[in-house]
Amino acid sequence: MLLFIYNCDSFIYSIIQYFAEFGQEISVRRNDDIALDEIAELRPQYLVIGPDPCSPKEAGISVPPLRRFAGQIPILGVCLGHQAIGEAFGGRIVRAQELMHGKVSPVHHTNNGILAGLPKCLNITVWAADGKIMDVLHKQHTVEGVQFHLEALLTEHGHDMLANFI
Repeated sequence: MLLFIYNCDSFIYSIIQYFAEFGQEISVRRNDDIALDEIAELRPQYLVIGPDPCSPKEAGISVPPLRRFAGQIPILGVCLGHQAIGEAFGGRIVRAQELMHGKVSPVHHTNNGILAGLPKCLNITVWAADGKIMDVLHKQHTVEGVQFHLEALLTEHGHDMLANFI
């Protein structure tokens, strides 16, 4: 079962549909309607922290499960979930000066290397041309976050990336 933490963003239905296509049983819970102990009782095989325009500090239970379940179950953070991963592992989250909703930007990626200021447990694996971090991968746990929306029509190979998570 895949547990999806819903952060009140309308884009989740495409992501959920993709995971259903991959044969996943999905439970969707609001970020203010589930406790850590309930997550443990559900025993999900996967945990996805969904998108929202707010910050990780305003996102209910989005950060605590990262700290508690990292290393126990694979975790994917999308947009706000990506930021929550940074917050959970000691990163500093700042609001971007320019919104990129609906815009396509070329990105660069590597499988190694760390940029200044990143918590030592996280690798940056994708970044935009202007240096904004677009993907982080935990060095020890199956925890990954993407700042962009994998379900967006203009995200090349988004469906494949979600399949790779499963």
